[in-house]
Amino acid sequence: MMSALRVGVYPGTFDPITNGHIDVILRATKVVDRLVVGVARNAGKGPLFSTEERVAIVKAEIEHLPAEARRRIAVKPFDTLLMQFAVDNGASVIIRGLRAVSDFEYEFQMAGMNSRINSDVETLFLMASDRFQFISSRFVKEIGMLGGNVTPFVSARVARRIAEKFDGARARQERRTRR
Repeated sequence: MMSALRVGVYPGTFDPITNGHIDVILRATKVVDRLVVGVARNAGKGPLFSTEERVAIVKAEIEHLPAEARRRIAVKPFDTLLMQFAVDNGASVIIRGLRAVSDFEYEFQMAGMNSRINSDVETLFLMASDRFQFISSRFVKEIGMLGGNVTPFVSARVARRIAEKFDGARARQERRTRR
């Protein structure tokens, strides 16, 4: 008798996707048969990249993973409740990465709320690997905005996209200032 595939959803804004996110994605593929990386629209967070850009960036980063992992990953945008997105994708597991104790309280509350919405979907916490525990998209954006080197925290491809975004913003600001 063949068992059903275990589908997991790894949600986030991925603005931008960091080396820590990639680490969680790779590790999650060892736990689930199929992983859906859900890119949340979440305009309330004032993202640097549009949803479409973030989906494209995540897909491009996935292309550089080992073939075995890559084959089992899908990247999709969503703007619904996470539990609805999980059900729509046949997921029985939500994957959440934890970097520090400070993440735990928020994630614990979220897991509790999600369980009340749909108790058939479990939340699985993966601790960030030691070398990625301090990385956050917010810090990466701040470093990039101030012209710092973000390559220790994101791939060179993502670093280029961040630089292009901030260089374009600086050029627009300079043009407005000259007027």
